[in-house]
Amino acid sequence: MSGPVNFPRLQLAGHGLARTLRDEASRAAGALLGLFLPGACRVCEQPLADASRLPVCSTCLESFQKISPPICTVCGRPLGPWVTAGQDPPRCHLCRKDTYAFSLARSYAIYDQAMSRAVILLKYEAVTPLGEWFGARLEELVRSSPEMLAADVVVPVPLHPARRRERGYNQAELIARPLSRRLKLPLRDALLVRTRPRPDKLKLSRKERWTTVRGAYAPSPGARIDNLRIMLVDDVFTSGATLDACSRALRKAGAKHVFAVTIARTAEAWTEFNLGGDTGLVKSR
Repeated sequence: MSGPVNFPRLQLAGHGLARTLRDEASRAAGALLGLFLPGACRVCEQPLADASRLPVCSTCLESFQKISPPICTVCGRPLGPWVTAGQDPPRCHLCRKDTYAFSLARSYAIYDQAMSRAVILLKYEAVTPLGEWFGARLEELVRSSPEMLAADVVVPVPLHPARRRERGYNQAELIARPLSRRLKLPLRDALLVRTRPRPDKLKLSRKERWTTVRGAYAPSPGARIDNLRIMLVDDVFTSGATLDACSRALRKAGAKHVFAVTIARTAEAWTEFNLGGDTGLVKSR
């Protein structure tokens, strides 16, 4: 005699599938409509001049504060207007103490208000065309740093599996995938895993950033890392704790070098002044 059929569970699964299909159809329809009817910029909310898959206007894209020298030659931190390069390449106080496990890190732009809104579009709305645009900017950044061109593979900083399931994607991978394609390097999105979730607390102190990620990453079981030169990709360099923790796990597993790239970096803001004909920069509050 055959067993009972669980109709309620089947019906519930059917409703869930139908809802998912409706959501996907709605997003696809919205994207198609956007190709013909320009909407508003998702950063400044001004009308877009042209129909495009990229929902950010050219004014906002051009407003991102690209990081330029003088910077720390190790972590890429902006060092301020008074630093001049002498015989020894300039390094920040953290890199003079060999704080980070990565060999080199570079970021495209300062994490200001416009950039933070762009990052939110990637992190919470999976705006793939924006990831493509940032991938192109990181390609330019990498090609300007010859050391990074020695990388063998591209690896996005992973999310914890529970967060990945909840979100449905990894925002770092939205940047890493087009970057790997442009550099003609293999993408190894499963090389590294996060073994411990991030605390639910929204804002973490500098100390908390370091303690919560230390030991939170590990190579995937069976991953071949020995002697690899790895390009690690993330969205924002805040304290550097996440990139450092990932780099330590990779170096412990045998990676030869870890190069880190991000689209944004937090840093002090500087304001130009003019006093009696003398010009300079002061730290903004």
